[in-house]
Amino acid sequence: MKVKFQTTLGDIVVRLYDETPLHRDNFVKLVKERYYDGTLFHRVIKDFMIQGGDPDSKGAPAGKMLGTGGPDYTIEAEIKDGLYHKRGALAAARTGDEVNPDRRSSGSQFYIVWGQVYNEGQMRQLSKQMAMQQVQQAFNVLVGQHRAEVMQMRRDHNHAGLQELQEKLANEAEAQVKANGSGLTEEQKKLYTTVGGTPHLDGQYTVFGEVETGLDVVEMIQNKVTRRGDRPADDIEMKMVLVEE
Repeated sequence: MKVKFQTTLGDIVVRLYDETPLHRDNFVKLVKERYYDGTLFHRVIKDFMIQGGDPDSKGAPAGKMLGTGGPDYTIEAEIKDGLYHKRGALAAARTGDEVNPDRRSSGSQFYIVWGQVYNEGQMRQLSKQMAMQQVQQAFNVLVGQHRAEVMQMRRDHNHAGLQELQEKLANEAEAQVKANGSGLTEEQKKLYTTVGGTPHLDGQYTVFGEVETGLDVVEMIQNKVTRRGDRPADDIEMKMVLVEE
């Protein structure tokens, strides 16, 4: 399944992944409904990504803050191994973990990755940072599972017990991450040192497609001058149509 983004700077054709059917089907549904027609790439960050899909961006006056619009639903996360944030990846935007621990996707907002090409040294450092991040995330989940116990210890001022529990959970988190493989895989390292992208987003957001043609248009968009809220100074409008095979 392919979709053509017809933008004021040129066309971008994306292929939607069958491995993420919930996101694929929702995107196709919105394209058929002409939901995206007249919307803008409302958030653009150089060497990072370009974001669109906010219905509130249609006809939005200059200076209006955008990025909170969408349908009255979210989509279950479909974060899959092997679907990475390489340059040209199409992924679903979402609210942060603090209010969205299940990492459910926005019903309409998306972004296309640009990112950067990393050298070997940068990859090693990033891999270490991501391993630490994975341990912290695993620890947070474990703490949440023991929330009642933690709260009771705090009420009882049981500092020794709380410290012991924290150390236990920290060790469990490290063991979990080690067992599942920490940091970046060899596939990711090869991908991000050749094609480029945004590896720190892997495992955090659902990737559900990739650019097949028009990566030069993505590059032009991500290079545009922006104003407040990372909105391009000159509006970049789009329409979308399904591409027949």
